[in-house]
Amino acid sequence: MNASLIRTLTVCIVAAFALGACGGDMDDLDQYINSVKAKPGGRIDPLPEITPYEVFTYLADAEGLRSPFVPDSPQAAAGIAAGGTRPDPERSREFLEQFPLDTLRMVGTLKLGETQFGLVQTSDGLIHRVVPGNYMGQNDGRIVVVSESEIELVEIISDGIGGYLEREAAVGLAD
Repeated sequence: MNASLIRTLTVCIVAAFALGACGGDMDDLDQYINSVKAKPGGRIDPLPEITPYEVFTYLADAEGLRSPFVPDSPQAAAGIAAGGTRPDPERSREFLEQFPLDTLRMVGTLKLGETQFGLVQTSDGLIHRVVPGNYMGQNDGRIVVVSESEIELVEIISDGIGGYLEREAAVGLAD
């Protein structure tokens, strides 16, 4: 026997068994359908009344108001972006600036002479010494104070409209 004949016979036998499973005994299904149809239908609540939409036309120009979709003035927008606080692109990056601030942990302090160092642990377990003036975190965080309980820093973050803001942050002593 060749392979195509065997394949054809196999398909025919499987089809015969599949069709044989489809019996005409559907009395239980008919009984269920009749019992569902015999139940009284439920009451459907009426649709809520829809209030008509009131059209509002914003006439900023006619009333002398500024449009909320246009910047105050091009000069003001340029002034915000051009002046003020900015990250220094020429400054060489320090090692702890490659880590997000929330992954750095203060694990202690060390005092040598008059200098107090903060001990910061990175996510890979290494401990680094920092002093005021060092940078850490990915937002140009400049350390301003190292105390026994925390390291305070000032980060430079984008304000979303082309400028930058200074934001205070701190890394507390880990428990």
